[in-house]
Amino acid sequence: MRILVLGSTGYLGGHVAEHLRALPGARVLGAGRSAGAEHRVDLATVRPERLAKTLASAAPDAVVNCAGATGGDPVTLAEANARGPAVLCAALRDAAPAARLVHLGSAAEYGPGVQDTYVTETAPTSPVGPYGATKLAGTAAVTASGLDAVVLRVGNPVGHGAPAAGLPGRVAALLRDAGADPGAVLRLGDLSAHRDFVDVRDLADAVRRTVTAPGPLPPVLNIGGGAAVPVREVVHGLARHAGFRGRIEESADDRAGSVRSARVSWQCSDITAAREALGWRPAHTLDDALAALWEGGGTP
Repeated sequence: MRILVLGSTGYLGGHVAEHLRALPGARVLGAGRSAGAEHRVDLATVRPERLAKTLASAAPDAVVNCAGATGGDPVTLAEANARGPAVLCAALRDAAPAARLVHLGSAAEYGPGVQDTYVTETAPTSPVGPYGATKLAGTAAVTASGLDAVVLRVGNPVGHGAPAAGLPGRVAALLRDAGADPGAVLRLGDLSAHRDFVDVRDLADAVRRTVTAPGPLPPVLNIGGGAAVPVREVVHGLARHAGFRGRIEESADDRAGSVRSARVSWQCSDITAAREALGWRPAHTLDDALAALWEGGGTP
């Protein structure tokens, strides 16, 4: 089985590609902007006809799109998260219409949740900022493509190599800088929000199952930890793994917090459909993910 992974040199793509390589008989091909990728592809700028040639050359049985942007101005986000999936679908229809497409979406597409409510795939979508809005546009392009395509709406992935652009990676970097100094102070934003965290290894397993599952599959599947966890627990859990002896301070005025999450105090996905369609459920706890993040150091 030939599997093309777009964004294979990124955080999520790296884990996904590594997991897929363990499939018996799988030939995993990496694609992305990095010089280390087998196929140089930038979905934000590539023309559909050029991408179609790349896809024809790769001749994939499945394509996994892990490429995208989590930060930047609205134009950058739109190019990566909305234009990119649309171009990919157009190229696939021309060059590899039988290939299954697995696209990584985001729980941010749902927008603010209601406390103690688990969000299903049929819930209304109301993203609060450009990130969620552009990810939702990408999902629309995939689900309307007519291809054998599945969108995995991912919660907050945590694990080895988490980038500093997200809170877990940023806190890990701050803790490494602080070291064992008992006088160190970590000044962070409001940590009272609840999020659905998922170990990145469980996400990679969900992708593997989606690639290999017999069709047809639901067009959208939630992939999360299945629990709403206070962000504060993530910070203090990382501090425990780091042996941090200093002080953690929260401030609602901290400008280093996540802009796109500022107006979302509760978010938790119902992952029942993924269990029923894929036989998937999280195998790792949040503490497992935090341990892997702290012990793993840099990106995989």
